[in-house]
Amino acid sequence: MRRADRLFELIQLLRRARKAVTALQLAEALEVAPRTIYRDVAALTAMRVPIEGAAGVGYIMRPGYDLPPLMLDGEEVEAIEVGLQLLNRTGDRELQAAARRVAAKIAGVLPAPRADEMDDGRFVVSDFGTPAAPNMGMLRSAVRDNRRLALFYRDERERLTERSCLPLAVIYYTEVTVLAAWCELRDDFRHFRADRIVTCHETGDSFAGLAPKLREDWHARASLPCRGVEAFAAGPRTGRTTAER
Repeated sequence: MRRADRLFELIQLLRRARKAVTALQLAEALEVAPRTIYRDVAALTAMRVPIEGAAGVGYIMRPGYDLPPLMLDGEEVEAIEVGLQLLNRTGDRELQAAARRVAAKIAGVLPAPRADEMDDGRFVVSDFGTPAAPNMGMLRSAVRDNRRLALFYRDERERLTERSCLPLAVIYYTEVTVLAAWCELRDDFRHFRADRIVTCHETGDSFAGLAPKLREDWHARASLPCRGVEAFAAGPRTGRTTAER
């Protein structure tokens, strides 16, 4: 890593830290020797970067320090570019539009020539992926704000059911997007294909108090979403699944 890049990463580490960070911790994060950290901190303080602390005690950044325009190396720009393009595979049109806005904002603050690399066509991701689902914005909003959802769901046999659920997560798989939720009709965790949710709306009820425990229990059964999505693709199988097919 170039020294300029290392100094930038050191500033980032200190800005994110909520308490003093030792030279050893910083050295391990940056994969350098502690004596290199001592020299880098001395160089930064000489440039009036507001770092407080001392060797053997730890370092912390005084709040309010602003960075110059984004300093990203070539691979970091490529990671952002490819990552934003991968959203084209989700079928989530609002996220895709947000990705384009993010790319424009990043390009707007990157110094030349990095800004020109954000959209020069050298890295292209195919948009093959999940079916578009018109309700994705609503689903993400309900997950983000811990709001109860009422929805009509059409299964693979074209049966329509009305559900009230507590949305916990949106899972983006290669071929389907799935809403993980606590289904109040089934009194259990269920996983709904987003493209089969016909309509949905927030009821106005919050489950913020229940959300941490529900997500903890759902993550404890982390293999179930995978089995559920396999059921979507593979058809009937033996054994219980939480997929709403």
